[in-house]
Amino acid sequence: MNACDIVIIGGGPAGLAAAESAFKAGVTDIMILERDSRLGGILNQCIHNGFGLHTFREELTGPEYASRYERKIRELGIPYSTETMVTDLGTDESGDKLITCMNRQRGMYRIKARALILAMGCRERPRGAVNTPGYRGAGVFSAGTAQLYVNIHGYMPGKTVVIVGSGDIGLIMARRMTLEGAKVRMVVEIMDHSGGLKRNIIQCLNDFGIPLKLSHTVTEIRGKDRVEGVVVASVDERRRPIPGTEEYVECDTVLYSVGLIPENELTRKLGAGIDDKTGGPVVKADLELSIPGVFACGNVLHVHDIVDHVSEESAHAGENAAAYIRDGRVPEGAGGYVDSEEKNVYRPGENEDRLTCIMCPNGCELTAVKDDDGKVKVSGNRCPKGVRYATEELTAPRRIVTTTVKLEGGGIEALPVKTDRTIPKDKISDVIKELTGVSVTVPVSTGDVIIHDIAGTGADIIAGTDITADTDID
Repeated sequence: MNACDIVIIGGGPAGLAAAESAFKAGVTDIMILERDSRLGGILNQCIHNGFGLHTFREELTGPEYASRYERKIRELGIPYSTETMVTDLGTDESGDKLITCMNRQRGMYRIKARALILAMGCRERPRGAVNTPGYRGAGVFSAGTAQLYVNIHGYMPGKTVVIVGSGDIGLIMARRMTLEGAKVRMVVEIMDHSGGLKRNIIQCLNDFGIPLKLSHTVTEIRGKDRVEGVVVASVDERRRPIPGTEEYVECDTVLYSVGLIPENELTRKLGAGIDDKTGGPVVKADLELSIPGVFACGNVLHVHDIVDHVSEESAHAGENAAAYIRDGRVPEGAGGYVDSEEKNVYRPGENEDRLTCIMCPNGCELTAVKDDDGKVKVSGNRCPKGVRYATEELTAPRRIVTTTVKLEGGGIEALPVKTDRTIPKDKISDVIKELTGVSVTVPVSTGDVIIHDIAGTGADIIAGTDITADTDID
C-alpha cells in the first residue's frame, strides 16, 4: 500500500491551489488524484474570459487560468495521477485515511494518507431534476455537456436552441452557440430575475439580441426521435404555469442550465454530515470536517460564483492540512470558508444605467448616464478604469472574442483561441467569419499568434492553452 502525507482528490482549480499552498507550507509529500486525462478540471472547457482578476490581477480564459496553476504544480514537482478514479474512502484504527482508486496502468490500489483534501467540484442538475414532460429524444443536453462538445471536441449539438435556466453556463453557451452559427431562440428562466452575473446578461444575450424570458418555464419537450420544439409558458408567483399563456417554439436542441450540485458521493462514504443548504459537507471554520485530518474546499463544499474564490478558499485548506500534518491540529483563527460575492441581480427595466466594472478586481458597481451632448458621467468607481469602462460601454463597446479553431494532431479537435485585446463589438462577426476554416497543427503554446490583425481590428488571435501531440482530454 502506498503512503503519503496529503492526498488531494481532484485536480481542478481547488485541488491545484490546495496542493501549491500545502507544499509552500512545508509539506512536500503530496499526491493529486484526477479522473480526467489532464489537470485543470472544468476550466479546460471554459474558453471564455473573465477569470483571474482577483488571483492574477488580469483577465484570463479558463484554460489560461488552469495552465498557470498546472505550471506551478510541475515547477514544484508535486506528483499527480490523471485518469485515476477514486472509488472508496475510509479510515483505519490509527486515524489514517484510506483511499481506494483505480487506473489503467495499476488497476485497483490503495493509498494511505495522514490528511485528505476533498476537491471534487460539482456537477450539473439534469432535466430530470426539473421534471420537464416529453419524450427522451436526441437534442437534450446540460449546458456544460454542450460546452464540452463544442469547445473540446469541435462538435455542434444542434442548430436551433432553447436554453432552460439563466445560470452563467447557460448564458455563456447562448453566446457560444451563436458564434458557432446556431440560432438561440430564447433563454427561459422560471425566476423573476436571472441566475447569472449581470455582465453575462449584457455580453452573452444583449450583445446578440437573444431574448431572456423571466418568470417563464418549459412545460413540454416535443419530438420523439429528435427534439422538434418546446412549449413555453408564463408562471405565477408560486412558479406554476399559467393556463392560456403557452407558446410553441420550434427548436432542435434544448440546453439545461438549472444549477450545480456539489459532488459528495465520496464524502458520504466517510460518514461526514452534509449541509442541507449548500449541498456540501459540514465543516468547521478551518474547513476541516468532523473527521480529523479531512478538509474540503471549492465547489465540493459550496458552489462559488467565481473561480478566484475557489482558489483563495482552497489555499486555506492546503495550509490547514499542512498544519495538521506538522502539529496534529489546525491553529485557532486559521483561514477557511470564502463566501461568494452577491450577484448583481438583473431585472429588465431596473437600473439599466448600472454597470459592473470588469477592469480590475474591485468590481465596482457603476452608475453611468449619457447626457444630451453624448458626454458620459460616471459614479461609483474606485479607480480611473471604471470611468473608461463605463464610457466605452455606453458609447463604443468593445469585447474580447473567445472561440476555437480546428486542431490537428493533438488528441482533441478544438484549440481555444482569443483576441489579444478588446475589439469593437460590431467587429465580432467579422472576426468569427475570418476564423472559419482555420486549422492549427500541434504543438502549440499559450500566447502563440495564430492570425495577425484579425479582420483589420489591430488585434491578434492567440492560442489559449498548451497542446502537445500526446494531449488527450476525455
